[in-house]
Amino acid sequence: MKAPQVTRSEYIYRGRVISLRRDFVLMDNGSEAIREVVEHRGAVAVVPKLDAGTILLVRQYRQAVREVLLEIPAGTLEEGESPDSCAARELEEEVGYHARRLRPLFHQYLAPGYSSEVLHVYLAEDLAPVAAHPDADEELETVAVPVGEIERMILAGEIRDAKSIAGLLVALHLDTQGPAGQR
Repeated sequence: MKAPQVTRSEYIYRGRVISLRRDFVLMDNGSEAIREVVEHRGAVAVVPKLDAGTILLVRQYRQAVREVLLEIPAGTLEEGESPDSCAARELEEEVGYHARRLRPLFHQYLAPGYSSEVLHVYLAEDLAPVAAHPDADEELETVAVPVGEIERMILAGEIRDAKSIAGLLVALHLDTQGPAGQR
């Protein structure tokens, strides 16, 4: 399958975090379709493993869903910033730890039907405390969660956002597989 030809694009909105673009595409059957695309420069999320039995999460209010959620720390890439640097920065800003070992786990598209955002997910281990310094517009509470409670919390709906569920489940899977990914 080949990608449809984009015949023209127009911006509907350009914002600080996202832009909204309308693409007009020529389909293989000759019809024209309109695709609305949310442009986003990408983000990172970090699973901070405090010790063998504890994961650090953050509790914060999310305006888009008008709820307080329990999540893994995450943040948007700054212009020109590498995902590795962003992950280290977000971990320090949001939970007040520096990772001596920061390992990329995977990257994923969050909503490829309408968004260009790519999320890079990391596992942070061998943590050293530093002063947390959340952004001025963030109110965060750090929550230490026993590793053995993570799956129950996901299944009970206590952890509901996709990046956190995916990152936590991959990190838990790695723990059961051992350091080389083997039993």
